[in-house]
Amino acid sequence: MQLIVSVIGSMIVGLLVGIYVYRTVLGKKEEGAVSKAEKLLQDTADKAEQARKSLMAETKEEIFKLRQEVDKETKERRSELQRTERKLEQKEENLDKKIEQATKREEELKQKNDEVKNRIEKLVSKENELITKLEEIAQLSRDEAKQLLLSEVETEANHLIGLRLKELEEKARREAEKKAQEITAVAIQRCSVDFTSEISVSVVQIPSDEMKGRIIGREGRNIRTFETLSGVDLIVDDTPEAVTLSCFDPIRREVARLSLERLIQDGRIHPARIEEILEKSQKDVEAQVVEASEQALLETGIKHIHPELANLVGQLRFRSSYGQNALHHSLEVSHISGLLAAELGLDEGVAKRAGLLHDIGKAVDHKVEGPHAMIGADIAKRYNESPDIINAIASHHEDEEPQSVYALLIAAADAVSASRPGARRESLDAYVKRLEKLEEIAKSFDGVSKAFAIQAGREVRVAISPETTDEGSMQKLAYDIARKIEAEMKYPGQIKVTLIRETRVVDYAK
Repeated sequence: MQLIVSVIGSMIVGLLVGIYVYRTVLGKKEEGAVSKAEKLLQDTADKAEQARKSLMAETKEEIFKLRQEVDKETKERRSELQRTERKLEQKEENLDKKIEQATKREEELKQKNDEVKNRIEKLVSKENELITKLEEIAQLSRDEAKQLLLSEVETEANHLIGLRLKELEEKARREAEKKAQEITAVAIQRCSVDFTSEISVSVVQIPSDEMKGRIIGREGRNIRTFETLSGVDLIVDDTPEAVTLSCFDPIRREVARLSLERLIQDGRIHPARIEEILEKSQKDVEAQVVEASEQALLETGIKHIHPELANLVGQLRFRSSYGQNALHHSLEVSHISGLLAAELGLDEGVAKRAGLLHDIGKAVDHKVEGPHAMIGADIAKRYNESPDIINAIASHHEDEEPQSVYALLIAAADAVSASRPGARRESLDAYVKRLEKLEEIAKSFDGVSKAFAIQAGREVRVAISPETTDEGSMQKLAYDIARKIEAEMKYPGQIKVTLIRETRVVDYAK
């Protein structure tokens, strides 16, 4: 027990000694920290005071500089304002002087205007007196003299206009004819398409006139069946060893022609056989249409075309105009258009496509009313062709205004293909009427004594009376005749107007 008490007492004594030692050491550390903190605060306060003094000095210096700059700027603005005021004062003085001068000038002009008016009145009075005297001397009224003067001026003007027209035409011809000939010649020389003459009816040769009776059949049974199933008129007349097929639809006419030839060759002609042969011929013609369209597209290099458009192109094989096969004509126009486009640096593909499709309306113009150009444009639009191609189709016969250079190319290529020698033919009556109309137009002008259409209507030569027309007015007369021909006639290509004026003097030696 005593041991425990002594141990506890020792622990208490040790604890008290430890507390005393700790308090002694901690008190010294606190005193050192306080002294360091006080010293640090004093240093910070000194530095802050120095910084404050330095900042105040800098601020005062900056304020002083700003005041100097403001004073300087103010002085400059004042001097500038003074200069501006002086200028304004000078301008006001100048304006006052100018106003004063203008007022004086106005008064002078007014006086001069009054003087001019007085002189004009005197001149008018004098002019009337002179006119009266001239009328008395010339024994002509003012209107009669004016009419005479106008007539002389008109004659002189016609002479000058004729000379000027001649000069301008020669200049244009020199500059454009050579290049145009080169381009056109290259296009035509590089394009050669054979033409076969087609007419609106088909003639089928038969071995003998006995075959006509078999074609007609008992009581006309065979011919009625043939006409009903084919939709074609079969004409059996007195023409030896031949019968005629007539129809507006060229496809139907071709089917009927092929069927009739096969029936004649087979010899078995009766309604059942006629129906069988017509069905087979229909399929063969459809195959020919597809083959013709594929060949045309391959030849022109055209791709991505709607099947219906391609079918219409093939149908042109059985269509003709003035004896010119429509498909061959379209191919030639396509080639010429592509060559012209190449010469001019344009897109050959667009030109060829428009050339091949330009007469597409002829494939259906026997079914649809309207010009074939507008029909073709509607078809092309329906199958999403480009606006340039649609406009080229619609405008190649001037049914619509051309809106691109391709439209002009197609019109030119169409004219070249249609008007070249051997391209087309026309009936004798139409040919004679065209020549008579050409001569009649030329003779309708004053001063024309005779007119002759030559070179199959490609040129008209006009004989001029020398006593009524001079050389200066001949150019204008030729121009007027050409314009009247353009307005009143339709013709392929162009017509040359040649005027001839000569004076003959005859005497006899006795």
